[in-house]
Amino acid sequence: MGTYEAASPSGRGSGPLGTRPGKIIAVHLSYASRAEQRGRRPANPSYFFKPSSSLGTSGGTVERPAGTELLAFEGEIALVIGTAARWVKPDQAWDHVAAVTAANDFGLYDLRTADKGSNVRSKGGDGYTPLGPGLIDARDVDPSSLRVRTWVNGDLAQEDTTVGLLFPLRQFVSDLSQHFTLEPGDVILTGTPAGSTVVSPGDVVVVEVDVPGTSVSSGRLHTTVTQGIRSFSDIGGLPEVDDKQRAEAWGTPAEEPAEEGAPALSEELRAKLLRAPVAGLSAQLRKRGLNNVAIDGVRPNLPGSKVVGTARTLRFVPNREDLFKSHGGGYNAQKRLFDSVGAGEVIVIEARGDKGSGTLGDILALRARYLGAAGVITDGGVRDFDAVAATGLPVFSQGPHPAVLGRKHVPWDTDVAVACGGATVLPGDIIVGDDDGVVVIPPSLADEIADAALVQEDEDSWIAEQVGQGRPIEGLFPLNPLWRERYEAWQKKQ
Repeated sequence: MGTYEAASPSGRGSGPLGTRPGKIIAVHLSYASRAEQRGRRPANPSYFFKPSSSLGTSGGTVERPAGTELLAFEGEIALVIGTAARWVKPDQAWDHVAAVTAANDFGLYDLRTADKGSNVRSKGGDGYTPLGPGLIDARDVDPSSLRVRTWVNGDLAQEDTTVGLLFPLRQFVSDLSQHFTLEPGDVILTGTPAGSTVVSPGDVVVVEVDVPGTSVSSGRLHTTVTQGIRSFSDIGGLPEVDDKQRAEAWGTPAEEPAEEGAPALSEELRAKLLRAPVAGLSAQLRKRGLNNVAIDGVRPNLPGSKVVGTARTLRFVPNREDLFKSHGGGYNAQKRLFDSVGAGEVIVIEARGDKGSGTLGDILALRARYLGAAGVITDGGVRDFDAVAATGLPVFSQGPHPAVLGRKHVPWDTDVAVACGGATVLPGDIIVGDDDGVVVIPPSLADEIADAALVQEDEDSWIAEQVGQGRPIEGLFPLNPLWRERYEAWQKKQ
C-alpha cells in the first residue's frame, strides 16, 4: 500500500498523470454536508466537463482575472481511469480505476451567470484543476475509507470522508460508463464537501487525499492564488455578481435568513400563520399602516389550500428577441430558481400582471413540489394548468394560458426585490395565501401580526355565533363595553 509517482509530465499541466487526459468529468453535489449547505439534496449524481487545459500541478498558481471577485476553491478526490469502462456494473467499477489523487476544482462565480449552467467559463480557466502531487494505487485502498482535507493559509477549511458521500465512488464510474466510454487517463472529480469558500490573491490552498490512520496519501497539493492584469472584453458574457452568487461562493448556509437580523420562520410561527386567515392578517397589517401588501389579481389553483412560507423571487422582463436569445434558453434564471428552492419557501414571480403566457408549467411545478416548496405566486398565467394542479403544489396565478414563456417574458433575475400583483416583495418576506388572496408580511412584524390576527379571529367567531343566534349587529360588531365584558367572561370559561 502507499503512494506512487507517475512518470514525469510530458505535457503542460498534466501533473502526476504523465499525459493529459482525454476527459475531465466533474460531479456537482455529492457530499451530504455540501448538500445541506446548499439547501438541496439531489436524487442522482449530475456532471459537467472541464477542459484538459485546466490542469495544473502542485506548486503552481491559479489566476483570479482582473475585474472579478469570487474565485473559490473546492478540495476533491480525483479518480484516474486505468482501463476502458463501458456499461460497467457498480460492483465491477473500481476495477477500472487506476489511481486516486487530490484535486482542486477552482471556480469563478463571477461567470456563472454567463455560463447559464454549463460551467465552461466559470470552471474551465487555465490552472483551475490542479492535481497531485502523487497518485495512490486504487488497488491498495477501500474506496469507502478515503478522506479529503483542504487548508487555506495553513487553516483547515474542509475535512470529510467518503462515508459522507451521497453516492459511492463506484457509482460515478458505473453511471458515466452508461453514456460514453471512460478511457485510460480520464479523470473524475468526485465533488467537494462543505467548507469551500472564496480565496484572494496571495492565498495558498492545500489539498490532500489520504486514508486516516495510515501512511497512504496523495501528498499535499499546493496552489497559490495570483491577481490577473487582463479583464474580459464584451465579445462574450461578462462577469456578473449578485447577492446569491456571493452567498454561494462564500459558502453561506442556505438556511440563514436573507437579511441579517431578520427572524427566521420558526415552526411555531408557521403554525400560527397557517391558522390565521389572510383577511385577518390583512386587517392587522392595515392597523399598522401597511395598506399596500396585498398581491392583487391572483387566485389559487387548488381552492381551499393555504400557503405559508418565505419568499424566493423571480423577475421577468418584457420579451425582446435578442434578450430572450441570450437569457431565455438553457439553464436560465427561471430554471435555476425552481432547481434551488428550499423546503417551506414560496416562489414569487414578477410577470408585470401580464397573463398572456404561462410563467410555469407542470415540469417546474413537479420540481418545486419535490424540493418541498410551499407554493408559487405569479401575477401571470400558468401553462398546463390542470397538470400543475395535479402535482399538489399550491399555485396562485391569474389563471391558465397555453402559450410558452417566450411569448411575453424573458427570465431575468432571481432573489431581488420584485413587484407582484402590485405589491413589492423582498427575498425573505413572509408570504401567506388562502382563498381570500395573498399578503406579504415583513418578517420583523410576523409574530405580532399573527398573534393579533388569531385574537381577532377568536373574537369574530364569537360575534358570528351571537349574530347566528339572532342578536342584532349594533353594539356587537364591533364590541361595545357591555358586549366586550360578556365576551371576556366567555373567554375565561373557555
